[in-house]
Amino acid sequence: MLAELTAVACALVGGVFFAFSGFVMAALGRLTDDAGSAAMRAVNVTAVRPPLMLALFGTAAACVAVLVTGPSALQVAGAVVYLVGTVGVTVAANVPLNDALEREAATWPRYRRTWTRWNHLRTAAALAAAVLLVVD
Repeated sequence: MLAELTAVACALVGGVFFAFSGFVMAALGRLTDDAGSAAMRAVNVTAVRPPLMLALFGTAAACVAVLVTGPSALQVAGAVVYLVGTVGVTVAANVPLNDALEREAATWPRYRRTWTRWNHLRTAAALAAAVLLVVD
C-alpha cells in the first residue's frame, strides 16, 4: 500500500512538472522577455510554499520510507529515480537557475530553454518512478 500511495504522489508531482513543460513555459515564452521573466519570478516565489513543497518533499519522504521497508527491486528503482531524477535535479539544476533569474532577469531566454530541459527530465523521472513503484 505504501508503494502505491507513493506512486500516486510521484504521478502528482510529475503532472505539475508536465504542465510546466507542456504549456506554461511556452506561454511565458510568448511574452516579452521582461514580462516572461517577471511572471516566472512570481511563480518561483509562490512555488516554495505549500502545497508544492509538501508534494515534492513529502513524496521524497515517502520514497525513503519505501526504501526502508525493503520492497522489490523495481520499487527501489522507482524510489531512487524519484529521489535523484526529480528532487536531485530540482536542487542541483532548477533551483540554481531560479536563483540566477532572480538576480539577473536579463538571462530569461537562456533560462527558459535550460530550465525547461531540466524540467523535462524531472517530469520523466517522476512519472517513471510512479510506474516502477506499481509494476511489481
